[in-house]
Amino acid sequence: MFSPANARAMSAYRQVGVQSMVDGASPQQLIKMLFDGLVASINAARGAMERGDVSEKVRHIGKAVRILQEGLLAVLDKEKGGELADNLAALYDYCTTRLTLANARNDVAMVNEVAQLVGTVAQGWTEMTNAPAPAGA
Repeated sequence: MFSPANARAMSAYRQVGVQSMVDGASPQQLIKMLFDGLVASINAARGAMERGDVSEKVRHIGKAVRILQEGLLAVLDKEKGGELADNLAALYDYCTTRLTLANARNDVAMVNEVAQLVGTVAQGWTEMTNAPAPAGA
């Protein structure tokens, strides 16, 4: 039987597991985790919108916005990253605005737009971090 105590124990176990992954991750892996969480939140928000589940839509869009602002945007190094960092900052700001509007207007097309944009950047990040090091590096 599944009791509230079991639910709390499972939640604590998941949090410890996530914390262990974070503690042992490289900076590149942490960014990948942020992208994975962002994509999952956007997909969950889209599903909630399609089901008409307003509270879940709000929760998942809020999580996606936090990942964009407090995660991905916060770790950009604009000094070392130059134009690329500036472009990513502009993209993250744009995605935040679109998700906020999508939430207010219940517009799944805006969520789809953000999913496509973020998916492209996430895929590029994955390919870049999984590429073998150049010879002699």
